[in-house]
Amino acid sequence: MEKTFVIVKPDGVQRGLIGEVIARLERRGLRLIGAKFMQVSLELAETHYGIHKGKPFYAGLIQYITSAPVMAMVWEGPNAVAAVRQTMGATRPTEAAPGSIRHDFGLEVGRNITHASDSPENGEAETALWFKPEELVSWERAVDTWIFE
Repeated sequence: MEKTFVIVKPDGVQRGLIGEVIARLERRGLRLIGAKFMQVSLELAETHYGIHKGKPFYAGLIQYITSAPVMAMVWEGPNAVAAVRQTMGATRPTEAAPGSIRHDFGLEVGRNITHASDSPENGEAETALWFKPEELVSWERAVDTWIFE
């Protein structure tokens, strides 16, 4: 079963969209296996966004992700990365498909509600960065046989 990492970023938290994001991913059929509401430390932010270090937007990105609490989550399911990214929509909200979270709730790339892993490998790496193994719960839902083949 594929795992992926999702953050409801500070703008999504401030706008009261945590429940909306969770509801859409649950209705999609994905299974939540880890979640924590947290304030992102400077160290965690710098590690998570390390790939962008040296880029003009890096400092603003770090300031933004540490500016207010986030909801960090791990979801699993068949093709979880692709399913989550499709549900979230394109990074730029004005390019996101109608019905996606970013289309429905976003206007600018710097306030696009969520972060989602872009590959199964990054899903695993980001999960390991943000969660300890014991913070993830392996479980089965009664409806899984009606969602997963």
